[in-house]
Amino acid sequence: MMKEIETIIIRPIITEKCTDLREKQNIYSFEVLKNVTKHEIMHAIEKMYGVTVERVNLVNTKGKVKTKRFIEGKRPDIKKAYVKIKKGDKIQIFEGV
Repeated sequence: MMKEIETIIIRPIITEKCTDLREKQNIYSFEVLKNVTKHEIMHAIEKMYGVTVERVNLVNTKGKVKTKRFIEGKRPDIKKAYVKIKKGDKIQIFEGV
């Protein structure tokens, strides 16, 4: 069963590494729900941004345990999607960042 397109993509990830990937290889990165597939992500990106997706790679990132004095906390686990889009296509939310 397909999930709602708007809920699959949580947020774009904008870091130095992601900016280099975008500029050199046309790969964009997003934080996505933990239980979605590559196929669902591909369809969501194509519908939301009107681009052609060539490939989707997924990475599960474990949250770090942080300690400050005697208080211990944990950052959340996240799932990242690295999406390669067709040469010449652009996603506007990333431009000018």
